[in-house]
Amino acid sequence: MSTLSLPQDESRQLAPPPGNLPDPPGVATLAPASATAPTDSTTTATDATRWEDLKVVPARLPGRWIATAGVAVLLAMVVSSLVTNPKWEWTIVAQYLTWPSVLNGLWGTIRLTAVAAIIGFGLGTILALMRLSRSPLLQAVSSAYTWVFRSVPLILQLLLWYNLAYLYPTLSLGVPFGPGFLEFGTLDVIDKFGAAILGLGLSQAAYSSEIVRAGILSVDQGQHEAAASLGIPRSRQTLRIVLPQAMRTIVPTSVNEIIGLVKGTSVVYVLAYGELFYTIGVIYGRNQRVVPLLMVAAIWYLVITTVLTIAQYYVERHYAKGAVRTLPPTPVQRVRWTLQVAWSRITGRPVPAHLPPAYAARAAVGRGHLLRTGTNDRHVGGVA
Repeated sequence: MSTLSLPQDESRQLAPPPGNLPDPPGVATLAPASATAPTDSTTTATDATRWEDLKVVPARLPGRWIATAGVAVLLAMVVSSLVTNPKWEWTIVAQYLTWPSVLNGLWGTIRLTAVAAIIGFGLGTILALMRLSRSPLLQAVSSAYTWVFRSVPLILQLLLWYNLAYLYPTLSLGVPFGPGFLEFGTLDVIDKFGAAILGLGLSQAAYSSEIVRAGILSVDQGQHEAAASLGIPRSRQTLRIVLPQAMRTIVPTSVNEIIGLVKGTSVVYVLAYGELFYTIGVIYGRNQRVVPLLMVAAIWYLVITTVLTIAQYYVERHYAKGAVRTLPPTPVQRVRWTLQVAWSRITGRPVPAHLPPAYAARAAVGRGHLLRTGTNDRHVGGVA
């Protein structure tokens, strides 16, 4: 039995039902009768029967199945190694996963990440706007800040901020180049947490400024010109027109930076601050359970990253409203639609009408037929 591939979808093929029709010689046989072709009733009925009886069947893709089988075998080997190797000591991992000191270190990591991200992206946005301003001084200061803080390693910045009291034993607030009204000790303000926040936040601001600047530059120049032609103030142009459109470019890279910041907080161990990695190091230094404790840290970092990734998806989906006609489905929608398709294929019932065409076509594989409603319409698999 010969088959005919559909150009619209590489994973679907046309196959005539056995015994009813001869093998189609080519696309020309399946094409509808043209205006100049004979229009007798026999030909028309035969063409209509051909279109209705052609079934939509899966294409044979041996390479895909081989790759799937290979990946499945490798995945099974990894899972078997994790389960059967007693040196992983999963009981120890479960014991320390919710240990009070570990949870305190986890809270320290989350707090460092949140405060440093707010400082970094807040200051980074200001630096990006300075870089795009028409003032040569603002441009020079923003460029110099980015150049310096991207050049100095983060661990070096942390140590410098922690030893700031050596350079300036006291800090004062007052008139520049004049008398001070309020004076306090540097160590009273910049402790371990303060030094960590300054190091992480100011370093992050240098990278965030470039992310925000790239997002603003990605907005079409016509948007700026249209806003200016309407007489909208420049500040409102930026806040209401430019930045909302730039967020589609800013959000993915920004979340990557925040995820990197979560893992970058482990560098704060040089300040002996009680974040997650430092706490884990103290614990396995005492009980010598190095691998299980490292797995505890890895699991918690994985949980934080997963939460940030989910948040990224929904934020991107929100800012995609003005750019796409159909919003991408949420993970919950994907699972629900997949289950509905699977239930339809098992029971033979029609799929719900609200399912998107891509999911409805999956249920039609193997039992649907090719339906044609017009010369330029797509071929849709449906229940005959």
